[in-house]
Amino acid sequence: MTKSAPLRILLWHVHGSWTEAFVRGGHHCFLPLLDEGGPWGRGLSGRDWPSAQEVPVDELKDLDVDVVILQRPEEIHLSARWLHRRPGKEVPAVYVEHNTPREHAATTRHPLAERDDIPLVHVTHFNELMWDSGLAPTVVVPHGIPDPGERYTGELPHGAALINEPARRGRITGTDLLPAFAEIAPVDVYGIGADELDGRHPAVRPGGDLRSRELHAEVARRRVYLHTARWTSLGLSLLEAMHLGMPVVALATTEAVLAVPPDAGAVSTDVKVLAKAYRELIHEPDFAVLAGKTAREFALSHYGLDAFLGRWDALLAEVTA
Repeated sequence: MTKSAPLRILLWHVHGSWTEAFVRGGHHCFLPLLDEGGPWGRGLSGRDWPSAQEVPVDELKDLDVDVVILQRPEEIHLSARWLHRRPGKEVPAVYVEHNTPREHAATTRHPLAERDDIPLVHVTHFNELMWDSGLAPTVVVPHGIPDPGERYTGELPHGAALINEPARRGRITGTDLLPAFAEIAPVDVYGIGADELDGRHPAVRPGGDLRSRELHAEVARRRVYLHTARWTSLGLSLLEAMHLGMPVVALATTEAVLAVPPDAGAVSTDVKVLAKAYRELIHEPDFAVLAGKTAREFALSHYGLDAFLGRWDALLAEVTA
């Protein structure tokens, strides 16, 4: 099948890892830029994305945009004001829902539930199941990430977790569960605000907020990846760890039960079961290597970049036809 011509896409830099994958699709992406930056005009935020460019918001109206990728309710109004075209009516648009419902798990109505002119794209089947999407047509486009390569060494008998704002988000991200694993072997925590954990538990150790390349190298030296989130959309850091070749110990919540096969480590809602598996993986490095290889094979086949971009190309072609 011949690939269609690149589209001109208005897109906000909301989730760095997701955008990192999306902008590799060969389309021309325009990211709004405000002098003060902030959530509505941060542009590239220093990222090196050749197919994306920052555009001052007062120049957006002069662009012949083919489609708008919405990710937050406020962007509907902003894109209409800045493009002088209403998304879904005068310019094609899709809305990417990255998150699980914030309040009631099964009864929260989506902000687009009263509209049938903007497709609602969920990043997991669990999210599609839980949101009340109302009139909005829905589709699932699972995550796909650039392959960082098989870099696992597991030389350090530690666990690794990537949790942004672990202190503030607490039970949502399972930060309270980390000491149970740290009693077995140290847990090194990476992400925004990880330093706030310093001093809370001697074996729960902040690793800082690192750039992707350095983060991958450091995490891959740890023997086990811990995924303790109780309520979140499927974390791209989990998929990155699996791509690295790391064995995984994960709570069987939200989409993790589909993303992590049993032979890749352990998936359960019983923390005692997970702690037992964590101990085994820490103390049996050969077993950890085999589990990590299973994790990588599964991640490559189910969350590869090519499949992700192919699904998006098909969806965008349909929306802009």
